[in-house]
Amino acid sequence: MSRTTSLPKELSTETLAPRKTPPPVALARPPRTTPDATASASPTKADASSFQPGELWDYGIDVWQRSVLFWDVLRQRANIMMEHEEAGMPPVLTFQYETLLDARRFERPTNYALLRITTVGEEHAEDCVDETKPPVIVIDPRAGHGPGMGGFKRESEIGIALHEGHPVYFVTFFPAPSPRQRLVDVLHTLRRFVDEVAARHGGKAPILYGNCQGGWAAILVAIHCQGPVGAVVLNGSPLSYWAGASGSNPMRLVGGLLGGSWVTNFIADLGNGQFDGAWLIQNFENLKPEAVWEKYANLFLNVDQEQDRFLEFERWWNGWYSFSREEIVEVVNHLFIGNELEQGTLNLGDEVKIDLRTLRNPLVIFASYGDNITPPHQALAWLKAVYKTTDALKQAGQRIVYLINSHIGHLGIFVSASVARFEHRAILESLSDIEALAPGLYEMKISNPTGDPDCRKPQYSVAFEGRRVEDLIFDYPREAFERVRQISEYNETLYRTFVSPWVQAASTPWSAAMLKWLHPMRTSRYLLSEKFSPWMQVTAAMAEQVRKNRVAAPEDGQLRAAERDFSAHVTKTIEAAREQRDKMEEAAFQLLYGSLAPAKLPRSSTVDAADSRSLPDMQGLKHT
Repeated sequence: MSRTTSLPKELSTETLAPRKTPPPVALARPPRTTPDATASASPTKADASSFQPGELWDYGIDVWQRSVLFWDVLRQRANIMMEHEEAGMPPVLTFQYETLLDARRFERPTNYALLRITTVGEEHAEDCVDETKPPVIVIDPRAGHGPGMGGFKRESEIGIALHEGHPVYFVTFFPAPSPRQRLVDVLHTLRRFVDEVAARHGGKAPILYGNCQGGWAAILVAIHCQGPVGAVVLNGSPLSYWAGASGSNPMRLVGGLLGGSWVTNFIADLGNGQFDGAWLIQNFENLKPEAVWEKYANLFLNVDQEQDRFLEFERWWNGWYSFSREEIVEVVNHLFIGNELEQGTLNLGDEVKIDLRTLRNPLVIFASYGDNITPPHQALAWLKAVYKTTDALKQAGQRIVYLINSHIGHLGIFVSASVARFEHRAILESLSDIEALAPGLYEMKISNPTGDPDCRKPQYSVAFEGRRVEDLIFDYPREAFERVRQISEYNETLYRTFVSPWVQAASTPWSAAMLKWLHPMRTSRYLLSEKFSPWMQVTAAMAEQVRKNRVAAPEDGQLRAAERDFSAHVTKTIEAAREQRDKMEEAAFQLLYGSLAPAKLPRSSTVDAADSRSLPDMQGLKHT
């Protein structure tokens, strides 16, 4: 299959990776260099003496033309968003597919469907399939966005799995949930999907490939399924929701600062029983506002090159799906505030109880130092809570392998072309080796002297180095988060008893639709369409003429360099303000619930003095 290498700038490691996040794997950590804020954005700044008066005129024309093109791209984004909505918001897959099962027609309906990937452009998937290899089921997260990030470009998880010869299936979902849909209903749906895929391949155990929130869904299915399930791959997936580093992972504090899950329930009540995913996306953007500035600044500075990539990404980023009240409240209460998955107390009802100790499938955990949404703390801390010791893990017959990227951000784990071509390909190629490992905990080390993500074995090699559960030191203030859980239950009871009935009585389908379309995340997009703002037709006409008569200022000119310097300065200013905001939120959390300070790490002879100075404010993994 042919390949491309484009990667949207908004997914670049410089944009998504938090600059000051200390790596949770503290020891034997690969050296990391942080690129300067302007290094990737600009050529060398021109010397002041090279400025020519005529450059000012050329630069003025260039700025005016780029401004017209910038607003025209935002107009196109608005139209794409509305067209996607009118089309029913199908998954943004670049692959053709057929629908095998539609769970909206199940006895216990949910808004899920099982797709089989059939073609890539004009190439048929059957031509790539190796019948000896197990099928792969990619499960995208329901976190506000629509489905498709696992395959919205050819160089993606789906594309690499096809390239490696696996039959590929995709779990998609629809914009609106089924009435009163619950988490246990989703679990039964996913279990039926797995059974269907296994039956299509002679009982061969499928590989579950879970992205972010799709990861814990894959874990639930693997534990709950009675049929065959193969290895489970978790990509940026949280299983330990209270874990994190002070100063680096503020999202885990949100539940406590809002007083618990009553806010989630309130928003769902205003939505007439549905929770609008736009609220979750707004939280993601607020988490790192400097990345939002960089996204738009990069479009303005490089609009000629970035238009297509920007629109490709925004088509997925701006498709927001809803949850039922019952499902979103269960997710928040049981997982994000209750942390019940790690603690082994997750009871979904219908006699479905989830205990991670019963998981027997080989497990691959892919996390990143640069991920401030699901840091490696949340991907790995549950191991110590569940197994306690390495002997307990071995006695359970479990094989767990973790792989840590040095810098990629959260979204980059799923959609970066280079990550797909290298890490995801290495994972798929190594699954048989992982299944052959003796029970235990291992770190997957990939050696690639060439630096080429397209290299093949033996140009790169994979090793599995044994690790000890006892050396997982992801300690965190359980008492503080336990108080959050108690306060949440209390506030939720008060809200359900005295407020919720009145809000539900006042909410109607019309009022819910009005609030949905007046959400600032939507109005900031669709109001730039000529369908709502007729004067944007003038922008479209001007942009057409600009493209025909484009006069771009030299990239190495002094004024263009000053432009990039100004953008970098604004980025740093927003970043500094965000860091102060995060510190204030941590101070407020500690005032309300207690200290966030983790336990001190024990000394290790393998840690040098420079590294040890960075350890007291983080949880780590000690290598022996």
